[in-house]
Amino acid sequence: MKKYFLEEKNVYYNSPNVDIVNNTLEFITEPNTDLWQNTYYGFQHDNAPFVQINICEKYFSFTTKVKYFSKRRFDQAGIILYLDSQNWLKASVEYENKDISRLGSVVTNNGFSDWATVDISSDIKEMYYRLSRRENDFCIENSLDGVNFKQMRICHLDKANDEISVGVYACSPENSSFKAVFSDMLISDCTWMEHK
Repeated sequence: MKKYFLEEKNVYYNSPNVDIVNNTLEFITEPNTDLWQNTYYGFQHDNAPFVQINICEKYFSFTTKVKYFSKRRFDQAGIILYLDSQNWLKASVEYENKDISRLGSVVTNNGFSDWATVDISSDIKEMYYRLSRRENDFCIENSLDGVNFKQMRICHLDKANDEISVGVYACSPENSSFKAVFSDMLISDCTWMEHK
């Protein structure tokens, strides 16, 4: 199986600030947009713009390259699997300051988010991501070159039973706006092999 994301008929998005240029997606983020539910901070945010497709396959991998021009704290761009406001996951590089950013992922099950991160240099301005599905379980990976991927996390989504929606997102939780460019978007056979 090999599908090019932008050639799928069911691509949909929830933001007017998205352009398709030369088989890439260009996002311009809107200020005060984010995704988070409850944990620790106590707030609920559910307005980050995304572009997704619906997919029924129980075993697949989705890969994309992200180039981002973030400039303010919490600016982020990456991959997303969004079921509803209470159930989703995302992975991205989130800008902290001119020295460090946070490569991380958030998994939200039944209205509670977690956040797992590692600090990286803010000089890094592009990243590849791969999200693989094995039924209700998922593996998130990242790569600097699109060839050598490293595992970020394995997780479970309670509500990811049948058809799910996967794609890309970009947002600016503070009063900021930046451009993110997504390319090399591909859905393929699952690269995350069965554990034996």
